[in-house]
Amino acid sequence: MQAIEDTRPGRKDILIRGLLALLFILIFEVIRLIFQVAVLVQYVFLLVNRRANEPLRRFSNRLAAYAYRVMRHAGLGANARPFPFTDFPPEEDPLENPEFP
Repeated sequence: MQAIEDTRPGRKDILIRGLLALLFILIFEVIRLIFQVAVLVQYVFLLVNRRANEPLRRFSNRLAAYAYRVMRHAGLGANARPFPFTDFPPEEDPLENPEFP
C-alpha cells in the first residue's frame, strides 16, 4: 500500500498566514479611508466641473480591485498574496459612463 501524503499546511505556515491576514486587515482599513476621501473629492470635483475626474475614477476602480483581493486573501478565499507581494491589480471591470438622469 502506498503512503498517503499529508497535504495539510504546517502550523508555522498557518501562523504566518494568520499574521499576514492581520496585516492585511490593517491595510484594508487604510484602503477604506483612502477610498472614502477619494469619493468625497470626486463628488466635489463633480459638483464644481459637472464631470468626473477620470484619473481619480481609474484610481478608485483599481483601489476597489485591490481591496477585493485583500479581503479574499485575508478570508482564505485566495492563496495569492496581494500587493506588495505581487503587482498592484489592474482595473478589472470597465468603467461606466457616469450619466445622471
